[in-house]
Amino acid sequence: MFSDKRLASMIIPLMIEHLLQMVVGIADTMMVSYAGEATVSGVSLDTMIYTIFIYLFTALGTGGAVVVSQYIGHGEKKNSDHAASQIYFIAGVVSIVAMAFMLVVGRGLLGIMYPTVDPEVMDACRTYLWIVTLSFPANALYNAGTALYRSMGRTRTTMYVSFGMNLLNVAGNAIGIFVLHAGAAGVAWPTTISWYFAAIVMTALCTRKEADVTLSISDALKPDRQMITRISRIAAPNAVENTLFQLARVLLGTLTATFGTAHIAANGIGQTIWSLSASMCVVMNPISTTVIGQCMGAGDIEAVEWYMKKIVRLSLLLSTFWNFFILALTPLILPLYSVSAETKHLLWIVVIIHNVFASFAQPFSHPLSAGIRATGDARFTMWASIFSTIVCRTLLSFILGLWMKLGVIGIAIAMGLDWCIKGVICVLRWRSGKWKSFKVI
Repeated sequence: MFSDKRLASMIIPLMIEHLLQMVVGIADTMMVSYAGEATVSGVSLDTMIYTIFIYLFTALGTGGAVVVSQYIGHGEKKNSDHAASQIYFIAGVVSIVAMAFMLVVGRGLLGIMYPTVDPEVMDACRTYLWIVTLSFPANALYNAGTALYRSMGRTRTTMYVSFGMNLLNVAGNAIGIFVLHAGAAGVAWPTTISWYFAAIVMTALCTRKEADVTLSISDALKPDRQMITRISRIAAPNAVENTLFQLARVLLGTLTATFGTAHIAANGIGQTIWSLSASMCVVMNPISTTVIGQCMGAGDIEAVEWYMKKIVRLSLLLSTFWNFFILALTPLILPLYSVSAETKHLLWIVVIIHNVFASFAQPFSHPLSAGIRATGDARFTMWASIFSTIVCRTLLSFILGLWMKLGVIGIAIAMGLDWCIKGVICVLRWRSGKWKSFKVI
């Protein structure tokens, strides 16, 4: 079903798209760093909250993409079109509720979560959060649209849209920071505007009649309980998994906030470099969803097993090469940040720790987990993540970071151990063959 040429045509645009997003993230952090460490720290603490909702919207789209992929594999265009419309309905409702909630409670929530941070850091947090909360509906619809296109294997289109979105974001950031000297707001407004641009473009593309999956706007405004239930069986566990994962990161962010400004800044900048380092496994997640989902929809269990092994092997190869490449570039990246020597020293250590673990553990904890979810075994991946991340990573972070006084270094070690634990659990589940008994459509 998927030749090497077709896999390459799916993987390469996704790589370019993700790397572009990461480069923009690094550029954002660098530009904000010129507004002072208080602004960097404030935006980094706030981003952990904002990312909870990004993870939620991404999870909803990914869960829906599993259903659409299986319909595509089974050759049911009418149902795949209807599922696409219901994904948009779910994304719209959830994002509007989330936006309203954060506009009401966001300011107070920051005060509860970060009571000990400096006033300048809190001002940056509040400014950034209020502005980016307005982007929630656009973020959700954009993620729904990209999930649909990736379920079709048309990743080149999402790459072009992402390029336009990020170009707009970077230009806006440069104006906001260096021309208007707007600090956190100078980064937040371009982010919000670029999300709306991307959402409009992706929605328009999804309505094209000639596509493998076609979105009907009128259908998206009418909820279908049966289809929503079918999508929710995959999307809800995935949303819970991703949301709890990010909540754990927020909890660890509050822990990091007690380590001092240097550790906060190192964690914020480190998150960006870590995301760049983890690009290959992140890219392979939607590939795993599309390939395994379509094979399961076609009822070809032999193909599912063969492609899953191939995707994990490819992920190991790409991840190892890429992580050591980023590690080699780190001495050139760190001088670009306008931060203290202590912060740069901490950054160097945590990047080494992250990249070593990511090379051999992430392919088993991420692409393999995505493949298991695409078979319909979504509740297992949810519970595996809850145990490895919510329990193990959080507990180990407090032991290593707080009790053993390793600070952000301890948090980086705990993250690597989390991947190892989840990877072992996913391998055992795959070998058990229990995923073969699940039925999505």
